[in-house]
Amino acid sequence: MEGRPCLQRFAAWGLIMSAYALRLSFQSLAIQLITYLVGVTLRHSTACIWNDMYDTEFDRKVGRTRSRPLASGDVSIRGASILLAVHFITCLIILSHIGGAAFMWGLFCLCVLDPLYPLMKRWTNWPQLGLGLAMTWGFPVSWVANFGEMDWYIVPVLFVGGVCWTVHYDTIYACQDRRDDIKAGVQSTALLFGDWTRLILSFFSACFVACLVLAGIMNHQGPLFFAGVAGTASHLAWQLIVVDLDDSSDCSRIFKANGTLGFMIFAGMLSDYAVGTRVTLFR
Repeated sequence: MEGRPCLQRFAAWGLIMSAYALRLSFQSLAIQLITYLVGVTLRHSTACIWNDMYDTEFDRKVGRTRSRPLASGDVSIRGASILLAVHFITCLIILSHIGGAAFMWGLFCLCVLDPLYPLMKRWTNWPQLGLGLAMTWGFPVSWVANFGEMDWYIVPVLFVGGVCWTVHYDTIYACQDRRDDIKAGVQSTALLFGDWTRLILSFFSACFVACLVLAGIMNHQGPLFFAGVAGTASHLAWQLIVVDLDDSSDCSRIFKANGTLGFMIFAGMLSDYAVGTRVTLFR
């Protein structure tokens, strides 16, 4: 899961959109964002360790990943297991402070979705879908943390959108290793989509933008939110036009550009929250 640019963004989206709906103070939101930044960063590290432990043999057969600590032998499986246990326990401690229903939602991701993703590379051509579920899970967790319960309208819509975006950028990421993956036996949407990759990713990108718009309407977001969505649509269109899916370095460049896209959405949401709740910013 090296370099995934957007995990923290999903949790932040849930916090900001729920804070907007509840008109929470800026002070409360800032504390939440800092807490979740620490928690999600640790969770990302935990998921990376899972991934690298499962993929050690695969990584040794792929040029780009041969130098990873486990694949190169710099770190032993035993050492990685100890590090995984430390990260896992720390994540549980942070989750326990959140408590309530959000704890159970977070626990499911930590114990099921994160370990499941690397296994999907062996079972199906759709591991990017599994990654999308794991990556986007931070949105419902952070939403439930604020509301105390799930919103079965807004959250599923943006969750589906987040999964679509993950399929988009991680398919581009996987295009870097298509030749090596065939030899190693790694399955991915990059191989499944083949010559249709650009067209199919256009569909997933359109679905992502549509979900952002619909979730924004349902949450009664203001103009700045939708300005961020417009910027997102333009950025995705640019990616799909310029990316050379047969050039590993260009795929890496466009993949990393999704970090900018994620920040664009975050900035739109935060600006809209600041304007929409200006009376209660420092309550």
